[in-house]
Amino acid sequence: MLFEGVQPNEFTFSSILKSCSLEHGKMLHSQVIKLGFDSDLYVKTGLVDVYARGGDVGSARLVFERMPEKSLVSLTTMLTCYAKHGELKEARLLFDGMVKKDVVCWNVMIDGYTQHGMPKEALVLFRRMLAAKARPNEITILTVLSACGQLGALESGRWLHSYMQNNDIQVSVRVATALIDMYSKCGSLEDARLVFDKIYYKDVVAWNSMIIGYALHGFSQDALELFHEMCRIGLRPTDITFIGVLGACGHAGLVKEGWSFFNAMREEYEIEPKIEHYGCMVNLLGRAGRLEEAYELVRNMKVEPDPILWGALLGACRLHGNLELGEKIAEYLVSHNLANSGTYILLSNMYAAKGDWEEVARIRTLMKDSGVQKEPGCSSIEVHNRVHEFLAGNLKHPKTKEIYEMLEAMNGWLKAHGYTPQTEIVLHDIGDEQKEQSLEVHSEKLALAYGLISTQPGTPIKIVKNLRVCSDCHAVTKLISKITGRKIVMRDRNRFHHFVNGSCSCGDYW
Repeated sequence: MLFEGVQPNEFTFSSILKSCSLEHGKMLHSQVIKLGFDSDLYVKTGLVDVYARGGDVGSARLVFERMPEKSLVSLTTMLTCYAKHGELKEARLLFDGMVKKDVVCWNVMIDGYTQHGMPKEALVLFRRMLAAKARPNEITILTVLSACGQLGALESGRWLHSYMQNNDIQVSVRVATALIDMYSKCGSLEDARLVFDKIYYKDVVAWNSMIIGYALHGFSQDALELFHEMCRIGLRPTDITFIGVLGACGHAGLVKEGWSFFNAMREEYEIEPKIEHYGCMVNLLGRAGRLEEAYELVRNMKVEPDPILWGALLGACRLHGNLELGEKIAEYLVSHNLANSGTYILLSNMYAAKGDWEEVARIRTLMKDSGVQKEPGCSSIEVHNRVHEFLAGNLKHPKTKEIYEMLEAMNGWLKAHGYTPQTEIVLHDIGDEQKEQSLEVHSEKLALAYGLISTQPGTPIKIVKNLRVCSDCHAVTKLISKITGRKIVMRDRNRFHHFVNGSCSCGDYW
């Protein structure tokens, strides 16, 4: 066009900016200024979008702030930029200052919170959206279902499902799959399966979601049966399918089957294993105590192992007390600047389990000097559509007095049933009495106590924990389920545990 001598106008620039890269956008920006179109609202909005898509938040902000007037489109473009790149405080300031908000603005802000690990804020904002009489669309529903799944907020998820039914919102395959995912993550496989069975034309994503749901809950045979059924009807599995299948094998210790599926990926389905598939295999082998086999797999991988993969192997070393291999892995991670808080904590715990307090102190000093902080244990429980979060030893909850009274009662029940606290898992050089006190105030026990005082007798209790549940809390929850006659469902970092009448669905293999 330029070669032919045709002069571009504002429509040329606003059109071409929609699809160009950051590098070309910068060149076009200079042309915009040169040709005098830098005050045009549409061109300026296009430039904000280019910088936002390219991740140059600073330049996007500069162009936006210099706009003499701002349309709803330009405001939404800048809002999207902030939300996408995790600048949620800036996004919220801009959002709250907007006089007119359409459904797209609400979606952008809710999605920003959901994508950046703030699901509680996402749900609060969604309720504000409904109060403002803004009608949610499919994007809103998908985002809010994801937030419910992250939080384990089953009541909120069920309410949203009924809201869709009462307001004639079409349940597409995409929305149905999100419902399966939400119900699975919130601990209700029954609801997930009901939704799955109602989908008329199930695509592979819907099958994957249900397979992963079963795997997450440790119902490995159900997951594998569903996989075989999917293959029988002619659907071709994807790499995501195999993450679910290998995860199912890992939760049940099915080493032979795991290897069979892992090899079939490449040989039968021409799917090259990704880092996630290797991670599933390392977890499977590590949990089964086949540490050297897992180590060899990592060393011979075609892709570069990441810290998460090494962390899974290090966790298996901690589980089986293989200090020698654990030290080797930790040394590698530290020397290659790949160590995170988990690396130091696992190694420290391994030394503590051996009673080597000198090495524990050295590792903790090293951790402190490296500026690495331990992720605190946090458990949440949803009661009456509100999510309550607890940290270990939490004293800030409005019902702290009642919670600690229930803890005392629970301790009395446990002692009456002959339970002895597993003080050996408290990896600190302190006395047994202090160790018992430390165990009593773990976050999942506080959440459980709150559940017992806040819900009707006989109703199930659902708890979400951000870390792996410890063996003492696991044993205590089994016994409390028997004493109270309650079903207790707990989701930890690895999987779901269904505690019923003194036993757990994991069969004590987690």
